[in-house]
Amino acid sequence: MSKPLILNEDRLFSADPAQRALARELYALIKDYPILSPHGHTDPQWFADNANFGSATELFLAPDHYIYRMLYSQGYDLNDLGVGSKAGPSTADPRKAWKIFAANQHLFRGTPTAMWMNHVFGHIMGFDKRLDETTADAYFDRIGELLASDAYKPRALFERFNIELLATTESPTDTLEHHQKIRASGWKGRVVTAYRPDPVIDAEHEDFRDKLKVFAELSGEDVYSWKGYLAAHRKRRDFFMEMGATSTDHGHPTAKTANLSGAESEALFNRIIVGEFTPADAELFRAQMLTEMARMSLDDGLTMQIHPGSFRNHNQTIFETFGRDKGCDIPLATDYVNDLKPLLDAFGNEKTLTVILFTLDETSYSRELAPLAGHYPILKLGPSWWFHDSPEGMTRFREQVTETAGFYNTVGFNDDTRAFLSIPARHDVARRIDANFLARLVVEHRLEVEDAAETIKDLTYNLPKAAYKL
Repeated sequence: MSKPLILNEDRLFSADPAQRALARELYALIKDYPILSPHGHTDPQWFADNANFGSATELFLAPDHYIYRMLYSQGYDLNDLGVGSKAGPSTADPRKAWKIFAANQHLFRGTPTAMWMNHVFGHIMGFDKRLDETTADAYFDRIGELLASDAYKPRALFERFNIELLATTESPTDTLEHHQKIRASGWKGRVVTAYRPDPVIDAEHEDFRDKLKVFAELSGEDVYSWKGYLAAHRKRRDFFMEMGATSTDHGHPTAKTANLSGAESEALFNRIIVGEFTPADAELFRAQMLTEMARMSLDDGLTMQIHPGSFRNHNQTIFETFGRDKGCDIPLATDYVNDLKPLLDAFGNEKTLTVILFTLDETSYSRELAPLAGHYPILKLGPSWWFHDSPEGMTRFREQVTETAGFYNTVGFNDDTRAFLSIPARHDVARRIDANFLARLVVEHRLEVEDAAETIKDLTYNLPKAAYKL
């Protein structure tokens, strides 16, 4: 017999009565605030075409690597879960794939995925019974009915979720046709892009050569000369800004930066272009390009995000069969103090440049990131990311960062997700964790309640709006 789906109103709040009561009050101040989602990976075509979503499997399971990586870890094949491969779409029956997910809900106990999905199923879909083997068919059919209605089209959900802004992420070789279509439609929803130049910066990217050709075509510049290559970036950044971009994003393996002379940069670039480079050259080029991107951001005002420390596509078999970004990232230790120094020597004291640092290396919070952001004017700390956007991860972030960097060298929360319907759930978790953390400081007499009330409003809305220039 299926169990009831219960979303306790005090979830994520302390068991201590005084702290819990205050957390409720702080959460009530901001629970209905508009959602700012300034960094993520949802598909802009959803909002351009405003077509109905497909099945539950297509919407929830196939695109969400948080879900299918857990199932894969237990021996399930990605194709059987509805995940498409390099050979084409999955051959799995969507209902059968959904039943696999439903029968394995126990795998997600204690994970943020369980909390996000229950929020979606309960608050957004209206279910009052848990998903399990006995309710799998009922869920699949009811979700299909809902997704076929106008109320569950992408734009209607965007408005229902009270999203003020949603940023997607595209490469310089993307035409941004969907963003153009959104603009031309007259719809008032604000969906913008972000500039992610990794495929034309990372010489070790498997598509680097092909992407350079497209980069040349779209920019109209000679991208095989150092001067033309930089000009192409500036031109594409300008176009992205026309489509609403306020930020760039850089997913390099490390945080390494460099500040080479013009002649050194050109010589390095020439080795990259002719294909006569070493892995050290590729890393140095990525390092130099972070500094070049910072220089361009100083000129055009785009906020810069750096997401280092992820060994991406670690599972070679999955990469070769299914392609990139299939839940195979593994965190790496990251050196921020030494690796960022060349960039900080060049631009660290600027007042008009914002560089947001993310990490998958939690050991760097109090040792490196908080002291750096607590000193350099250009640096801000992004929220807990990927493996750490959990209640525990968010709490560890606040505990280790606040003592040195404070709250105001952070940038609130961004959900960084491909799973559109989980966006309100993810923001709700972040708001609850911040309310609980601030309430603890108040009951420990480390913060006045009126200051906590002001701070939670800033963490929820004002800090991301300022950092991303929204």
